[in-house]
Amino acid sequence: MGMEREIKLALPAEQVQAATQWFVARTGVDGRPVRLANIYFDTPQLSLASSKSALRLRHTPEGWLQTFKTVGHAKDGLHSRHEWEMAVAGEKLEIDALLRECDEPEAADALRQAAPTLSELFRTDFTRTLWNVELDGARIEAAIDRGDVIAEVNGQTRRAPICEIELELKSGDEAALHALAAELGKHISGLKPDDVSKAQRGYQLRAG
Repeated sequence: MGMEREIKLALPAEQVQAATQWFVARTGVDGRPVRLANIYFDTPQLSLASSKSALRLRHTPEGWLQTFKTVGHAKDGLHSRHEWEMAVAGEKLEIDALLRECDEPEAADALRQAAPTLSELFRTDFTRTLWNVELDGARIEAAIDRGDVIAEVNGQTRRAPICEIELELKSGDEAALHALAAELGKHISGLKPDDVSKAQRGYQLRAG
């Protein structure tokens, strides 16, 4: 089991260029763009959402990944949650493999019960531009995400834009996350802490 810790910041669209330039100046590199296509799954009764968890398949340039997360705790943009992630052979969930890795009994039970009736619920498609930032002995993966949440509801396509910064702690003290977010906020106006995950936005989009 891994514990994911990241700060999510809503980024005004007109500030994308300024944020990009700031990360380039901060790290000395242009940033690595990665196209990510994500499919989220739940039961018709939304049992995973009810159990405060989320399940997705992600297509990356290197192949497919499946990820199971708990909603965890989010406050002032800081998200802390359990996460289990692994490579899979293709565009298909491998639930048994996830269950073997999931060491939170309640989360595992929710996934086991949901498995027979899982179906695609919504998608998120976005480009993630990545930088590695070193700060106070910590290593932080910084990302600008731009794209859309997409849901098909009653034959109609609904979309909501994604434009945000994610600062994920890879190693070191969590205080470095807050320090980097504060440093960024001094230079990029309009940034706001965002406690809503992409999965939660997908559910909200479906609900209208």
